[in-house]
Amino acid sequence: MYCRGVCCNHWSSEERLDGKTVVITGANTGIGKETAKDLARRGARIIMACRDLERAEEARTDILEDTGNENVVIRKLDLSDTKSIRAFAEVVNKEEKQVNILINNAGIMMCPYSKTVDGFEMQLGVNHLGHVLLTYLLLDLIKRSAPARIVVVASVAHTWTGLQLDDINSEKSYDAMKAYGQSKLANVLFARSLAKRLQGTGVSVFSLHPGVVQSDLWRHQHQCIQVAVKIFKIFTKTTVEGAQTTIYCAVEPGLESLSGGYFSDCAPARCSRTASDDDLAQKLWEVSCNMLGITWQ
Repeated sequence: MYCRGVCCNHWSSEERLDGKTVVITGANTGIGKETAKDLARRGARIIMACRDLERAEEARTDILEDTGNENVVIRKLDLSDTKSIRAFAEVVNKEEKQVNILINNAGIMMCPYSKTVDGFEMQLGVNHLGHVLLTYLLLDLIKRSAPARIVVVASVAHTWTGLQLDDINSEKSYDAMKAYGQSKLANVLFARSLAKRLQGTGVSVFSLHPGVVQSDLWRHQHQCIQVAVKIFKIFTKTTVEGAQTTIYCAVEPGLESLSGGYFSDCAPARCSRTASDDDLAQKLWEVSCNMLGITWQ
């Protein structure tokens, strides 16, 4: 416990979110669930955007019992299917008067090679492209809800590799670790580009590294890696601890001047040089929009 405590900056806040609406992808498990629980406790209306509705209902019950906040709803969202993303956004835009905070949290990590419904490499499709489309479709509502925030859960894994723009779907060769790193680098670059485009709108954007967290993200890893994670558990974060930087970026007052920034352990952090490359960010923006078939200047 001592080692884990040293690795995590202590942060707490009494900030309330009464009257605010929060959308959280992957809110049925891991740090997404803990984020939903914390923000529900602060009085927010929580929209749990989840693929597995059965697990989402179990998580919702747990959140209600823990927080007493009954203003928690589940909406179907499969980030590996653009039709599902568009259907989700249509429901939210129709039913909700506001979205004050969007938390792009859901992700998949180092899975065997596969493709999304639309033919994207799975990690890039779910971790990056799915969230790009979701953000694009909800952005007008988010702008009308300003001051608002968009929080992108990335990872220190963004430092593991560069962007393979000539083979972004990993069709020529596939390395699960590099593909995951590429998707997380794309997260940081997207947050940086989006923040620049939203200057003056009252919408702030942040990306973050949650830490090495004990979660089911490790489920696709070799058994040896899973055993190692358990052995070195004392050096990792619990899901509650792993959610803290997400919560910090969502609720901490006065962060607007840091829009576009990267955070870790509830504080601004330095991202890789590649993740700070505005030219690369612009190229990724154009490639992503082209892949998704959207026009977003």
